[in-house]
Amino acid sequence: MPENTPVATQEPVISTTFAARFRGYFPVVIDVETAGFNAQTDALLEIAATTLSFDEQTQCFSLDQTIQFNVEPFEGANLEPAALEFTGIDPSNPLRGAVDEKEALTEIFKLVRKKMKLAGCQRAVMVAHNASFDLGFVNAATERSNIKRSPFHPFVSFDTTTLSGLALGQTVLAKACEAANIEFCNKEAHSALYDTEKTAELFCYIVNKWQALGGWPLQPMD
Repeated sequence: MPENTPVATQEPVISTTFAARFRGYFPVVIDVETAGFNAQTDALLEIAATTLSFDEQTQCFSLDQTIQFNVEPFEGANLEPAALEFTGIDPSNPLRGAVDEKEALTEIFKLVRKKMKLAGCQRAVMVAHNASFDLGFVNAATERSNIKRSPFHPFVSFDTTTLSGLALGQTVLAKACEAANIEFCNKEAHSALYDTEKTAELFCYIVNKWQALGGWPLQPMD
């Protein structure tokens, strides 16, 4: 074979069914707890991420792995008293075991990239309840941390508020879970870990219900 002749390489065998479901996107459920509503000025206090697994035979999704961090407020961050009262988080409590934003995001991104590669997907897409809020805080923290490349699409997201409004007639997380017969404890709500896993259960319920009704693409009617 002459030099510089290109050698054909075999494409790796990957699980394409998962990837095909959301046109190459890998859905990851995220919840953040914050010290206010402004992603640029208010502190990120908790973040959790749940990855999903996909059954190739049933075409159904289920919860896979959850990772969670308590986060130290960034330098100069605003802490709104009303937000802290609502979440019950005390950022000064040394027992929180909080880490800085960069460490939390680095570990979450590492897990997401690993799972995304195994699924044969090309990019992660955030799933969250009122997704623009969570995505805004993650994007702002990523920029503050000087992390050059996030696995998440910068503006595409799957919002379970909208999805549950369509599928269940409810937009509040607790009410949507109740309508889907998903156990929900209000006393445990407003922690990133709990809300992330409940949002993940809700997302799986809606997507799996759609599959049961005919799947994607929709099967032709007789």
